[in-house]
Amino acid sequence: MARSSNFLDTLLTSPATERYRVGLSVLFLLIVWLVVGSFSQGLPNNMLLMAAAVIGGYMAINIGANDVANNVGPAVGSGALSLGAAVLLAAVFEAGGAIIAGGDVVSTIKGGIIDPTSLDDPRAFVWLMTAALLAGALWLNLATWMGAPVSTTHSIVGGVLGAGIAAGGWAIADWSVMGKIAASWVISPVLGGALAALFLFVIKKTVLYQKNLVSAARTFVPWLVAIMAWAFGTYLMIKGVSKLVKLDFTQSALIGLALAAVVFFAMRTLVGRKAATMENSTDGVNMLFTWPLIFAAALLSFAHGANDVANAIGPLAAINDAIQAGGGVVTSASIPLWVMMVGALGLAVGLMLFGPRLIKTVGSEITELDKTRAFCIALSAALTVILASQLGLPVSSTHIAIGGVFGVGFLREYLKSNYATQLHKIMEHHDPAEQERLKPFLDDFRNASVEEMENLLKQAKKKKDQVPLSKSERKRLKNIYKEEMVKRSHLFRIAAAWIITVPASALMAAFLFFALRGLMI
Repeated sequence: MARSSNFLDTLLTSPATERYRVGLSVLFLLIVWLVVGSFSQGLPNNMLLMAAAVIGGYMAINIGANDVANNVGPAVGSGALSLGAAVLLAAVFEAGGAIIAGGDVVSTIKGGIIDPTSLDDPRAFVWLMTAALLAGALWLNLATWMGAPVSTTHSIVGGVLGAGIAAGGWAIADWSVMGKIAASWVISPVLGGALAALFLFVIKKTVLYQKNLVSAARTFVPWLVAIMAWAFGTYLMIKGVSKLVKLDFTQSALIGLALAAVVFFAMRTLVGRKAATMENSTDGVNMLFTWPLIFAAALLSFAHGANDVANAIGPLAAINDAIQAGGGVVTSASIPLWVMMVGALGLAVGLMLFGPRLIKTVGSEITELDKTRAFCIALSAALTVILASQLGLPVSSTHIAIGGVFGVGFLREYLKSNYATQLHKIMEHHDPAEQERLKPFLDDFRNASVEEMENLLKQAKKKKDQVPLSKSERKRLKNIYKEEMVKRSHLFRIAAAWIITVPASALMAAFLFFALRGLMI
């Protein structure tokens, strides 16, 4: 099993297979073109519908390649799932979420950012949505190539805004809505990062910093996993099932609470059984979070497929209805099955062919993740979406998840810096003549994990005369506590990509609208 998993991981990431991945994606789009062409014969502008279907499929591929990494990246980076297993799991649940709970009606003018009824030429609506869809897909493609996870919703919002302004002027846009979207650039990552860091700090204090980790885990881990079960149960009701069966927040929360109660008793039994053979270490505690992380990745993928597939198929559905209606403006479109299939299969194809690049970035390249940290990121993602939806705050699931990764990374950096700095201050005034007695302590300190540094600090406070510090050793400690646990290059690149997503996709959409209008007139 491990050998086949390693083979799949190598196959997914091998540079030698790049041309095959591109070829398979082109083959998928060609199939979309032929299938849509076969049943749209006789329709006016059927060639435009075929082209829009291909663009919608291209957008779905890019959503799968870029956005899905946030759902499974932490599980892969922590070792709970192999890359191959994560790709297969996410592909199935993304497609399932899109088909099962994608919704019967999708608002194609995202968030009311433009007023399409103000367009002078009814045909401009079809051109506008086509340009917006293509611009969003192109920007996502570029961001994936750069290794920057960005918001697919913001990409399509920018596309609709830019093409809308090109079609109807500046007055067509609702700038108050755009202001809320801009605010989400800050709200989403800050909320996600703060909650992830808070949960990690709580786990460290209640479990990882305790002398008897096994006993602490038996007490607190079932509660932690039950909180996750409530969060994901409620999240899934709000973001997925509510599209099939109407549920308000209270009903969703109660269903989540019932699920949490079942999970609590199941986890208490499981942890109790494992306690007899469980290693009294951080690794032992980490193993308890493996299955919760796998379920979290699956549920996040299902909910993501149910919601973000609209970014690909919403505009496509609007174009389909507009063409069916003879070119009129459509602000709300029914979703035919073939459109749903284009979105669902496109998500799965994009994830399997191009997703591993971003999965590796989210899972291991920003900061080192173990299962405990990944658990906190997944939990913060669900809780932040629930909190934001109830407060009416515009947030991005991409920004929340990436904010969570940075949050746990910066907490680790702070804790290590804090411990090392205090140790430095305590020891720097000691007599250099006692360097020999300091050496064993420094060896332990250098090999210590972040969790173990607090105990070393306590020992240093009790035995100050045994831990003198020389000048060279002070420099060594400075290097230790200045170590970056969060890759600043990734932070700056991702932040820059977030900031320019809306204007970049808007400019591309405006250019594409004028080009398309010139071709069609």
